[in-house]
Amino acid sequence: METSAARPHPTLAAASRERRDIVSGEVMEEARLIRFVTGPDGQAVPDLARKLPGRGMWVAADRASVTAAAKKGLFARAAKAKVAAPPDLADQVEALLRVRLLSGLGLARRAGDLTSGFEKVSSAISSGKAAWLIEATDGAADGRRKIMALARKASPAPGVVGVFGAAELGLALGLENVIHTAFLAGRAAERWAEDVRRLAGFSPLLPEDWREEPVEAKREP
Repeated sequence: METSAARPHPTLAAASRERRDIVSGEVMEEARLIRFVTGPDGQAVPDLARKLPGRGMWVAADRASVTAAAKKGLFARAAKAKVAAPPDLADQVEALLRVRLLSGLGLARRAGDLTSGFEKVSSAISSGKAAWLIEATDGAADGRRKIMALARKASPAPGVVGVFGAAELGLALGLENVIHTAFLAGRAAERWAEDVRRLAGFSPLLPEDWREEPVEAKREP
């Protein structure tokens, strides 16, 4: 079963930050959108942190919407100016989201919001402290099945992310051979989850062959 990421309940502040998707015309919360600005070279530039200067152009956080915006010239229409968009813009967004997620894991480890290793992660899941289980895509299947079975039985069940290899996780965390990691529940995990949900619009959160090992991957904030 494919992993899905639960949509957070919007606070009053979040609900007030709504933008119109230039593809569908639908008004959405910013957390469900990708902001773009026009770069110095006239190219549409993804602004995942929503901090770059310039007029924002907002697109739903999914591959089809970003591809449509690039292909149909919708950035230029929204900006009322000449704006080019490369055909691989959706791939660029996916790559940037992956970088943000890895960076977020590194920050979480330094802040004490992350734990790694089979025993420590199992304990965090069993105690209900794990908001997210991050599994290396190239880890041993036996260990993965055991820890995901534990996650399936937990209450609340952690979300599950399986998009990074052990080397990527190790580099981000400053550790070696990182296979099992848990992001502990809290504000940092909620912020990290926003990018997880956006990434889910561009790439599956679990490898195809893991989907035969069903696990509840929703985490209500």
